[in-house]
Amino acid sequence: MNSGPTPSLDGSASFLKQFVKRRQSAERCELCGNSVPASHQHLLEIASRRLLCACEACAMLFSAQATMKYRRVPRRNLALPSFQMTDAQWEGLNIPINMAFFFFSTPTSRVEVMYPSPAGATEAMVSQEAWTEIVAANPVLSTLEPDVEALLVNRVGHAREGMAAEYFVVPVDECFKLVGLIRLHWKGLSGGTEVWVEIGRFFTELREKSRVVSGAAHA
Repeated sequence: MNSGPTPSLDGSASFLKQFVKRRQSAERCELCGNSVPASHQHLLEIASRRLLCACEACAMLFSAQATMKYRRVPRRNLALPSFQMTDAQWEGLNIPINMAFFFFSTPTSRVEVMYPSPAGATEAMVSQEAWTEIVAANPVLSTLEPDVEALLVNRVGHAREGMAAEYFVVPVDECFKLVGLIRLHWKGLSGGTEVWVEIGRFFTELREKSRVVSGAAHA
């Protein structure tokens, strides 16, 4: 994994800083001020991609409200063992590392892709035609909630050791949790042992809480 181009300035860095900071201190709903448990809801401020902690009551106010300033981050986690993507298709996306997440951005009206790096979340440019081809082969992607759900791709083991590539549908805050882990634990040029242990733990936990969707299911 390398650091790639300069991290984007579209709000993702702020998103990451807030996520890490909140894991280090007591958390409160940022709408009403009430305390929230460690496992709580999040809202996404669409324009800035800012993540806010929310209690259940406040989060409910923004469920299925596509036109509002904030959108509730869902909790759906799906593992996609039958996901269809060839090595040639992946290489054609020109993403510099073998880990990335894709989501539809309503402010830009296009699918965007980011990948984790030691500097944080970094944006890459992806052909919309290539994405359309991938969605056609994997109908579950047409069910992604704009802005707040993502396709998370892990091809690191596939590239290094010939292991199966992994594909998940996840809430977008899971993606930035992964970004935060890498940013916090990366050491030197190769990352060091600690960061790869943390990455492994992240994906183990994700597999355990994900519902497996086989075949060309629309989920």
